[in-house]
Formats: sequence, C-alpha cells, structure tokens
Amino acid sequence: MVIASTWDTARADYRAIINEWHVVRRSEEVAEDAIVPACLLGEDIILWRHDGEVHAWKDYCRHRGARLSLGWVKDGCVVCPYHGWEYGTDGACRRYPAHPTTRPTSRAAAFRHHAVERYGYIWVCMGNPVAAVPPFPVWEDASYRKVQAGPYYYNANALRAVENFLDPAHFPFVHANLNGNPDDPDELVDYDVVLTDEGLRTSEITLFQPYGDHRGIPINAVYHYYCFRPTTAYFNKKTGEVERFCTFMAVTPVDLENCVLHLTAAINYGFDVAVEQIVARLDKVYEQDRVIVESQRPKTLPLHPKDEIHLRSDLLGVEYRRWLRALAGDGPDAGSAQEPAAEGAVAN
Repeated sequence: MVIASTWDTARADYRAIINEWHVVRRSEEVAEDAIVPACLLGEDIILWRHDGEVHAWKDYCRHRGARLSLGWVKDGCVVCPYHGWEYGTDGACRRYPAHPTTRPTSRAAAFRHHAVERYGYIWVCMGNPVAAVPPFPVWEDASYRKVQAGPYYYNANALRAVENFLDPAHFPFVHANLNGNPDDPDELVDYDVVLTDEGLRTSEITLFQPYGDHRGIPINAVYHYYCFRPTTAYFNKKTGEVERFCTFMAVTPVDLENCVLHLTAAINYGFDVAVEQIVARLDKVYEQDRVIVESQRPKTLPLHPKDEIHLRSDLLGVEYRRWLRALAGDGPDAGSAQEPAAEGAVAN
C-alpha cells in the first residue's frame, strides 16, 4: 500500500503532465548526502544526492510507511528513521537492522522516480518520460548572462500559471506602466501558433513597454513565445537589433491548487546593471501575476472549449489547452460540439 496522490489521477490535467519532466528544486538546494522533502503532483517525495548523483523517491518506507524525509544518509544509503531500514542508491533495501542476517526481498525496495539535473535545477518525472528535458535555447551561449529568480509560490494551479506566462494581452493592466500602458493598450495584431515536436511556438508579437527591461527604459518589444512542454515555457524578447531578453520558466505542479515558479533570465546586454535590479523587476512582475492567477475561478484550467470565452488575442492559450487535451488522450476537441465563433473571437 502506498499513500495516493491528492490529485485525482483520472483528471485530464493530471494525465497530461504525469509523464513530463518537472523542476522541483534548484540544484544548490540538495547538498551531498542530504535528504530534501518535496511535493510533486500531490505526492510527497524526497530528493537526495550521493557521489554527485541526484535521486527522487516517494517519501515512504516500505516497512511501516514512515517518512524517509525524517531519516538520514549513511554510507550511501537512505536510513529510515523508524526501524533503520537502509536503502541503496538503486532503491533496494540493503539491511533490516532487527534481522541483520536476513537478506531483504525485492518487495522491500523504495519507490523510485526519474531524476536528472539540468540548467541549475533538479527535474523529476513521476511517470514514464514521453520527451527529453525541455531545451533552454541559449543556455550554452556564453554571451548571455543567466540570472535565476524565484522561486515564486502561488496558491494556484500550475497550468493556470503557465497560461498566464503565455498571455501578452494582460501586460497593460496587470503590469501597468511596466509592460504596457493601461490608458493606451496595444491592439494585438493577429499572430500564428504552430505545434512542432518541440511544443508550441508563436510568430512575432510586438508591444510597446514603458519599462520594458532591467534598464528601466521604454522599448518596442518583439516577443516569440515557446511552450516546450506543459509546465515549461520560454520567450525570446527582442529589444533592439541584437539585444535579447529571454526568460525560461519551469512551474512545479505541487498539487492541484498550488505551484512554484522557477525562472532564469538570459540577457545579452546591459551587463552594467546589477543582478539585484534584474531580480527586483522580476519579483515585482511575478508578484503582480500571482495576485491575478490566484484570483481565477475555477482554480484549475478549464480544458473544455465552451467553459470560457476566447478572442483572437487568446490564440496561444487556446492552442495550449488543445495540446493539453491531446496529451491527456482526449483528442483535440473531445466531448465538445463546435459552435461558430463570436465576432472577433476564435473557436477552440
């Protein structure tokens, strides 16, 4: 018996992301021979590192269900705090202290998950990975300064948070006088969204921003959005001929109604601006987003086409929801009869 996820595993949103890679912690948060508790997709897990390699297991001892997160690492093994069972890096139980001459059975093994380390983060997949860890297009480009921001804790569904990141129409209102002018909001010119083997991507979206980047100056920003996997999104923001401000965001779906945002900004200009100023602007923007995303109802992202009204400016969000339904195995328009789109709207 194992403690079940608090997320209803029959839900389409769960099925769409169970086999995906999710950031759980920054790499620096998991020290050598330390156990770090975490929660992903409604399940308690542990992260631990030995000989530089990171492991992710259920926070559960096979003997009497005690939390392994209360234990410790000894000689490369996780030790259960209750009866001292010792689990090696492969998850196999090495020893029953009460019966030191008895060889542990294979059933006594810990429940393991897939774990990798990339871009300064630890990624975990609770199911069977259907794709590689999402790309970070400029990660290897030394001309870009990389700045981590967050983590930002939202009392909100992870997919709601991702859709917010992918939505430029909210800029003049949620980020007034930073990313847009509420008294003269830009009309969003129609853009394209395509689905490839690397996820969703858009054509150019151009917007005026009064305080468009870390320099604190007005700019005409040209965005290209990417959603590589359901909880990993990215934009490339052109602020000049060669200047680029890119943001890589990975959202941890802690449970159905809570998530954590992890950000890395990659910037190839403005190197005289202090890291603290870059992070301060990001903190302000994502705090503004938090208030709005936490206010949305229902808490979960509606996937049925008729649940909300969609305009042409919502095209990326519409395609994101369609993609999630497909990943869940529900098909592009499962369970819905198409209605004609309202004037100026887009049918989902």
